Amino acid sequence: MRRDEAMRDAAARLRAAGMPDPAREARLLLRWASGLDAARLLSADAAEMDRDEAARFAEGVERRLSGAPLSHVLGRRAFWGRDFFVTADVLDPRPETEILVAWALEGSPPARILDLGVGSGCILLSLLAEWPTVRGEGVDASPAALAVAARNAETLGVADRVALRLGHWLDGLSAPADLIVANPPYLDAADMAAIPAELRAEPRLALDGGADGLDAYRAILSRLDAALAPGGAALLEIGAGQAEAVAALARGAGWPEPALRRDLDGRPRTLRLAR
Repeated sequence: MRRDEAMRDAAARLRAAGMPDPAREARLLLRWASGLDAARLLSADAAEMDRDEAARFAEGVERRLSGAPLSHVLGRRAFWGRDFFVTADVLDPRPETEILVAWALEGSPPARILDLGVGSGCILLSLLAEWPTVRGEGVDASPAALAVAARNAETLGVADRVALRLGHWLDGLSAPADLIVANPPYLDAADMAAIPAELRAEPRLALDGGADGLDAYRAILSRLDAALAPGGAALLEIGAGQAEAVAALARGAGWPEPALRRDLDGRPRTLRLAR
């Protein structure tokens, strides 16, 4: 089958399955299957696919139709202008998390960053790539996630400035950090019971925030004061509708009223704590 015909057929099937941008997804899947970049694929989209390419493309389309996130099929996700290797062992980096990165970069480069629940490393490694003199540490409870972050650190050329450690939030903290960042799991029990197939393909550890979605924030806030160096700040991503609840937890832990940054939909998305 010709590539353009295969793309049209795949786009129709993806559209029927309710995918939000089926034509774009079909083209990205064909780029992945063929190994061609966008320009070369455009000039050769009327060419016949060989058997291996056709089989790979068909496999990718079927995985997407079965609910696998597109990034898991492609093995990568663009975030803050860079490509990150992703697998089913890490949370798929999302555009709203770039709000946290942008806010952090408004400040001066810290001496040391600590990323709690580092996952793919998209937050920590993006900051280290933007701040070439800064060092960082990423903590995660998943060895498989740490392996993904390590691969991304090597690819982005920051591996010599990052330490990756198996752990649970602030347990075993080696030294206070000047900037602490985190995108904790924040789905509550009702959300977890109703998550769509695409989210079910992601690690539960990175999604499940406990009965009310706030377990990770309680764990972090209970020890955050000792984890921050003097003059330091913490940036935490929060779920929709959680701003007041997380702010109340922070006030209960002795923090001043946090600052909030909204996403493109106008919802509070990132919370900043500083003495």
